[in-house]
Amino acid sequence: MADPVEVIRAKVLDGVPHGFLGRRGGISVGEVAGLNAGLGAGDADGAVAENRARAVAAVLPGARLATVYQVHSPDCVVVTEPWPIEARPHADAMVTDRPGLLLGIVTADCAPVLLADREAGVIGAAHAGWKGAIGGVTDRTIEAMEGLGARRERIAAAIGPCIARASYEVDDGFRERFIAQAPAMAGHFLPGRPGRWQFDLEGYVAARLQSAGIGAIEPLHLDTYADEARFFSYRRATHLGQANYGRQLSLIGL
Repeated sequence: MADPVEVIRAKVLDGVPHGFLGRRGGISVGEVAGLNAGLGAGDADGAVAENRARAVAAVLPGARLATVYQVHSPDCVVVTEPWPIEARPHADAMVTDRPGLLLGIVTADCAPVLLADREAGVIGAAHAGWKGAIGGVTDRTIEAMEGLGARRERIAAAIGPCIARASYEVDDGFRERFIAQAPAMAGHFLPGRPGRWQFDLEGYVAARLQSAGIGAIEPLHLDTYADEARFFSYRRATHLGQANYGRQLSLIGL
């Protein structure tokens, strides 16, 4: 009997259909074994479609899944209905106020961020890798939610599984990009090996949400790199010399 899909939920989003999924409960095999949801992972299209169907059924049965072509940008789009796979806009965040839709973000170390204003009936989902995070993808998502009637002080946000500081080594140039933008962000870097730093992506994203006026923020503190049995990781796959890596799916709906 196949393992059930594991759905990780955030307390801050109680009552809102949502879930951060890992690799448990899917049908993919090989290096992407499990619930791989990535179309660019070298996996069979049929396996990815089945994995995505299982994910939807585990979070909001009968909902329609909307995804974008993620490009590590700060761009956010408003969803009224799902796009055909071949016509997905290039963006890294989505918002909607339409019942029956599930917004889906794929990640493999980057931070998935799910947001909701329950009172307004508006939700958002963002893919926050370091490029999108420093570029303001969460700010754009909040602004787009406000355009649909949300208020930032009512928005709750959860940050799902992503690479943790202990697993995320970066160089001096990487750190300098962030410090140049905001010197206060230096606290998200701890010294590592000579010329190297350990970057807290989750903490940085949480700080951006807080500075934007989001009052309810829940980082889940789950390290994709360190937990191979539970999560896919781009950096881990690279360090292991693997040809491909899977992507996990994070979902939120109405």
